[in-house]
Amino acid sequence: MREVWGRVKRLLAADDPETGRLTRALLTLVLAWSLVVASPGRAAALVWSALGVAMACWLAFVLLDGRYPTKAPLDDRSPTPDRTPPDETRSSRRIAARIRASFAERVPVAPTALLAAGSAVAATVTGSESAAPTVFLFAMLLLYAAHMAPSMTTICLVTAIDLGLMAGSLVWFDRPRTSIVVQGMVMVCTVLFALHRRQYRRTLQDRARAMALDERARIARELHDVLAHSLGALGVQLDVAEALLTERGDVEGAVARIRRSRGLAREGLVEARAAVAALREDVPPLPDALGLLVTEHRRDHSVRAELRTTGTRRPITPAAEVCLLRTAREALTNAARHAPGRPVTLGLSYGEHSVRLTVRNPLPTQEHTGEQPGHHSGYGLTGMRERVALAGGTLGAGPSGETWEVRAEVPE
Repeated sequence: MREVWGRVKRLLAADDPETGRLTRALLTLVLAWSLVVASPGRAAALVWSALGVAMACWLAFVLLDGRYPTKAPLDDRSPTPDRTPPDETRSSRRIAARIRASFAERVPVAPTALLAAGSAVAATVTGSESAAPTVFLFAMLLLYAAHMAPSMTTICLVTAIDLGLMAGSLVWFDRPRTSIVVQGMVMVCTVLFALHRRQYRRTLQDRARAMALDERARIARELHDVLAHSLGALGVQLDVAEALLTERGDVEGAVARIRRSRGLAREGLVEARAAVAALREDVPPLPDALGLLVTEHRRDHSVRAELRTTGTRRPITPAAEVCLLRTAREALTNAARHAPGRPVTLGLSYGEHSVRLTVRNPLPTQEHTGEQPGHHSGYGLTGMRERVALAGGTLGAGPSGETWEVRAEVPE
């Protein structure tokens, strides 16, 4: 029973709240109940016939919508896992597309046209004593206007036709003229509400699509930056190593360049994996990711390292998370290189509109002052500043008393 209820909840969560299965099931019950309690007086045969046709149109729409496509592009070359195997050739995909197109031609009208037809048939008898035709008219017209398939022109045309048929029916059944105005205004308001909801849903879809494209562009920029820097520097080092071997015979110098190239390749691989992990959403929340980074640093270098978090923990943008995480990794690498064996403290502070990362370690001792912090192979402080700037933040690094401090702050 729990498994069945879980499936029901998943179906409801994935369903469209306005035109999906649940809405159609409820409307089917409402329409069926209106038929049961219907009691037309004048022209009963005409009313029952119209209601029967409208109900048939509704049931046909419920069964056909979403199952039979009305358009099948002949240039469809995007195989799906359930229709086309991975090794299918281009010619077989074209044959499959033509088969789908020929099958679609057998369904000459869109399933939503059944809603338009049903609403028009119901509108012809809305002047009867029974309320069932009005229920059919408003239910089918509301769902038709809220559906994403019909165009705006078609919706307006169907609404105008239904208005005319409803007005004619009310006159023919000798209804008061005021009822024509009232029901017409209610119908127009219903259609406007449905169009508003339809436009709102379409805006949400466009926004989600734009966010996905922006995220893909960000990941592409990350990969480009990583590969451009790593491969470019790697090519320069190998060229220098080749020149040292062929022109000067300097084996030691060439070996040093090759070792530097190996380090560049290793760092580029780490950065590329981080970018791919961000694309696959494998990166945990920032505090958890920083905690793992501190644990690895403590284990690999046998030093005391800790993370201190202040402020209310909350989600931030992926760009800010990746930026701060890579800044922390670079700062820990600097600390291990220039102040080996010294403790490191990471501070993550959630401000009102920004997040700040602070990495502190004691200044290098006398025997480790041969190289300035941040100027080793790889990005260094310059790369960190560029990365933070791309995220719209600022970075500062330098001595603060007896400690070396790196401060990165990015907006959420």
